[in-house]
Amino acid sequence: MAYKIPKSILVLVHTATQVLLLERVRPQGFWQSVTGSLEPGEDWRMAAERELAEETGFAAMNLIDTGVRNRFPIVPPWSERYAPEVKENEERIFTLCLAQAETPQLRASEHCAFAWLAPAEASARCGSWTNRNAIIRLFGTLDDGQLAS
Repeated sequence: MAYKIPKSILVLVHTATQVLLLERVRPQGFWQSVTGSLEPGEDWRMAAERELAEETGFAAMNLIDTGVRNRFPIVPPWSERYAPEVKENEERIFTLCLAQAETPQLRASEHCAFAWLAPAEASARCGSWTNRNAIIRLFGTLDDGQLAS
């Protein structure tokens, strides 16, 4: 079995007022931005561009590396994808701003639905704290479903 590399990217796709979230096939009900692990020979940007194309069909013309780095423990149901001694993942955050919401071309084996949501709703729905923090960092403090002024 080929284990995943414990380095991943998260691409926060957004417009000026909305965030794109994708629902994973497994685990059901898990919503997230574009994510994925680096493959052998890839750097962070290459992985972000590849995952963006694979998961949405969007081109990475204005992809921005935010400089944000996260480290977090690998937990079930994800841990079986990594070598037994691997306990932590490193993640880098990218953003892609679109002029308007577009329909992504989902990979049926990975995602079953998508939604363009207001930042507060997207932040509440996504299943990962790093994803929530990326939304808050980009759009500002979210409180009671509203953007802070």
